[in-house]
Amino acid sequence: MNEWKITGRTGLTGLLGSPVAHSISPLMHNESFRLLGLDYVYLCFDVGEARLEDAVRGLAACGIRGFNLTMPDKTRMAELADELSPAARLIGAVNTVVNENGRLIGHNTDGVGFLRSVKDAGLSVAGQNLTVLGAGGAATAICAQAALDGAASIRIFARPSSRFHARALSLADTICRTTACRAELWDQADTAALKKSLEDSLLLINATSVGMAPDTEHSLIEDMSLLPPSLTVADIIYNPRETRLLRLARESGHKTFNGMYMLLYQGAEAFRLWTGMDMPVDTIRDKYFR
Repeated sequence: MNEWKITGRTGLTGLLGSPVAHSISPLMHNESFRLLGLDYVYLCFDVGEARLEDAVRGLAACGIRGFNLTMPDKTRMAELADELSPAARLIGAVNTVVNENGRLIGHNTDGVGFLRSVKDAGLSVAGQNLTVLGAGGAATAICAQAALDGAASIRIFARPSSRFHARALSLADTICRTTACRAELWDQADTAALKKSLEDSLLLINATSVGMAPDTEHSLIEDMSLLPPSLTVADIIYNPRETRLLRLARESGHKTFNGMYMLLYQGAEAFRLWTGMDMPVDTIRDKYFR
């Protein structure tokens, strides 16, 4: 095994968000750096939106190579980046930043990560209908990538009062105009519309933070009779590994999967952007994601 240690030349990468203490990103990135003999380290910084600009300026001044962002910082980072990738511009949210000689380039790898996790679950969204709960950065990334990957329709259920609502409307319009996918936005409280949407959906995707630790006893859907037998239920949350939604769905006979592989694959893409090398995904999956 390669020896791994901090040196005077060690490059810094990390994660910004709140909370971040539960994240396994440091494990997978630092182990990948060690296995490949790369002189980098990955750390977590608990930073909410109110202090994000200060934190980003400080890290950039210190020469950070790049960083990830998680809730609630993704949308704000899209405003702070010097430049956005095409995907990040479409989505309006950033989960990965690369420092290119002082210019912070914002990317979004969430959609790619989630769609690879769908493939790992033995499914394909091509020609299929999807139901998505939430309209934040992760939901937007998933919807955009699913449309690009050939989904027939995407029904987004969100609270009308959500600060993401206007952006979700714009995204749905863009998807309808630029792809063959039909995207619609619905009120999260409209149970009848939700039931109808689920009847012919391949996937129900919880793309909100509802059910994430420490508030694990909550689920946006409690009535499992809304879910047809053929539906697969996915949750982007990975702490806990089985949210209340996933537990209820599993107990009612549905196939489920969580956000672990989405985390793995979006992280692998961030790793490539920072280092120019491929993360040893198989090794990392076997060590941390089983």
